[in-house]
Amino acid sequence: MIIAVDGPAASGKGTLARALAEHFGLAYLDTGSLYRATAVRLLAVGNTDPTEDEATKAADTITAADRESPDLRSEATGQMASTVAAMAGVRASLLAFQRNFAANPPGGATGAVMDGRDIGTVVLPDADKKLFITASAKARAHRRFLELSASGDPTSEDQVLADLIDRDRRDAERAQSPMVQAPDAHLLDTTELDIDAAFLAAKAYISGPAR
Repeated sequence: MIIAVDGPAASGKGTLARALAEHFGLAYLDTGSLYRATAVRLLAVGNTDPTEDEATKAADTITAADRESPDLRSEATGQMASTVAAMAGVRASLLAFQRNFAANPPGGATGAVMDGRDIGTVVLPDADKKLFITASAKARAHRRFLELSASGDPTSEDQVLADLIDRDRRDAERAQSPMVQAPDAHLLDTTELDIDAAFLAAKAYISGPAR
């Protein structure tokens, strides 16, 4: 079984996708980590305004260590990841990795759960189940602010909201694989849901009739 989980930043899709993967015994891939790892590589060498060629070369050479960097979840990394994700060369470089993960899930798993922005529309348009997770911008900004504060990243909630709205715009308006809900994806709004309620709603959908 292949499950595609898409949605904007801080909607809860990552937490939900991991929980679904564990429950159904499937492999899990946070595809955003691939773009964040690319961003980490660029920022590590002081490249804050990469060309598409430079960003693509960084994407071509990311390693498992890059995907485990302590800087992976920083706000600066997230903003750079959104920038490079709009580049055709970067997306092409990482597309094969994502599709291979789904076709050959690691650890002997019988399927995979993958979350991102374009999994159900571009990466895995034939996924067995598709979820589009969303929440209000204010709710998502508050969640992200708490996460950053807990990690010691100094910022204000107003700034997080402004950055999130800007990132949403870039993700939705980019020419390459924009973030949109697939026509056959199940919409789940988590604005008023805690993770347990969101998980139960998603599990009910996944366990329901095939598309």
